[in-house]
Amino acid sequence: MLVRNRAVLACALFSINTTLAYASEQSESKGFVEDSNLKVLLRNVYFNRDFKNGKNDAKVWGQGFIGTFESGFTQGTVGVGVDAFGLLGVKLDSGRGRNYTAFFDTDSDGRPVDSLSEAGAAIKLRLSNTVLRYGNQFPTMPVLAYDDSRVLPQAFTGTLLTSKEIDGLTLHAGRFTADSPMGDSSRDPNHLKSIDVVGGSYSITPQLTVAAYHSDVEDTYKKSYGNVNYTLPVTEAQALNLDFNIYRTDYKDGAQAALDFGGDGDNDSNTIWSLAAKYSVGSHAFTVAHQRSSGDAGYAYDYGDGGNAIYLANSYYSDFNLKDEESWQLSYELDFAGFGIPGLTYKTAYVRASNIDAGGEQDGTEREFFNQVKYVVQEGSLKDLSFKLRNSIYRADRDVGANLNEVRAYIEYPLDLL
Repeated sequence: MLVRNRAVLACALFSINTTLAYASEQSESKGFVEDSNLKVLLRNVYFNRDFKNGKNDAKVWGQGFIGTFESGFTQGTVGVGVDAFGLLGVKLDSGRGRNYTAFFDTDSDGRPVDSLSEAGAAIKLRLSNTVLRYGNQFPTMPVLAYDDSRVLPQAFTGTLLTSKEIDGLTLHAGRFTADSPMGDSSRDPNHLKSIDVVGGSYSITPQLTVAAYHSDVEDTYKKSYGNVNYTLPVTEAQALNLDFNIYRTDYKDGAQAALDFGGDGDNDSNTIWSLAAKYSVGSHAFTVAHQRSSGDAGYAYDYGDGGNAIYLANSYYSDFNLKDEESWQLSYELDFAGFGIPGLTYKTAYVRASNIDAGGEQDGTEREFFNQVKYVVQEGSLKDLSFKLRNSIYRADRDVGANLNEVRAYIEYPLDLL
């Protein structure tokens, strides 16, 4: 019996090893040059934030050129490759008093610079389905996520290990020591000491995915993140999706991030979560979401962990992430492909929040009405050319935020050069 079990185990291990070897990305490498690609994204952005309380409006118009090169991996047991990028942002319109520094940094006179540029590269090694990168990167994890919502993207410098050895399982571990913001070509103007990240996601079934991550920004905070995403097919054209996200943040003693979000700097903490239920039927989708923040301070991000490190349902212009804040969202999405216009989509959302501890005598409130329309050319010589227009109408108590109307317009055209 024991011999038989060992034989079965040996066959099973052989089967697994054969499957992993067959599925190995490195074993299928065609070469450094053969698998390379070179792309340039042309991005034109207009930004207008119209404040309603006498504050100077922010108005910026810029053109971005985002070039990225990804080599293939050399053949062999361990593959070697290189990723590189070159960024150029050109100011088309702005001025002193109406510039927004997330687009263009200012000079000594307070005027926006005419242009900014940056370049970076990372070396990469691959063994089987595991890749190690060192250098300048664009990380996308719930606790470390670069911001790409302006003219040029944010970048980080460090080491990141990504493993996909098991089907459906993605693991990350890394350490980054420099942060280059979107509107500044300096390598690390915010003087990031370090951020350590670890975690991953697992697709248990095609309908159910879970994720867990942890990060530690030196001298700022530690974060833990969890996610459960489940899709229940109702009919061939209908489905219900449930998406739960949660962050736990433990601020370091005296951290400025805690002070900025209502804490007293004495080892503050925050827990924030959101639950969204989205029902899709044909070309239509309806979402109801609730989000709640609790603890000694609000939820802070972009203090070394990137401008997109907020994987929560109620994040638009406002993130509804202040101290003790509770918010509800209703949204509607329409895909015009069902009406004979593929590539055209529309979304509208209304979010209202209350119970905000903003330091005033009464609890604060805020609300946002969001609209976005996007069109992507589907075929022809201009295939993938996209147009996006979004608008936010935001109102709040004065202790919470400044009333404003915001318009963002994007035109993007990707070019495949290699």
